[in-house]
Amino acid sequence: MATQALEILKELHTVTGSGKYLFPANGKPGQHMSENTINQALRRMGYSSEDMTGHGFRAMARTILDEVLQVRPDFIEHQLAHAVRDPLGRAYNRTSHLEERRKMMQKWADYLDGLKAGAKVIPFKAQA
Repeated sequence: MATQALEILKELHTVTGSGKYLFPANGKPGQHMSENTINQALRRMGYSSEDMTGHGFRAMARTILDEVLQVRPDFIEHQLAHAVRDPLGRAYNRTSHLEERRKMMQKWADYLDGLKAGAKVIPFKAQA
């Protein structure tokens, strides 16, 4: 787990530490927040469903980890809990690559911190 994520979870613990979920459903004891809650928050911030969705953050991370941060795609797919095919094409490869995934998540958190601090943003090349 990235050090930044651990700090956020420590802060969150003061709010939801006694509950079953880190992100509980509002007014529904014992249930977790739904993806629709995230999507509604995005709408209230002015993002349309064409601009961004809760699931869109996963797709954005997948793209940046691969194309910008040069992380191996199989590490990314494992982290996203996707079925990973091995070189022979077999689905559900049982490897986990936990240490590499820890490094990847720290690299991702550091990248996001850099953006927040005003790091140089690398534009994607337009495809013809």
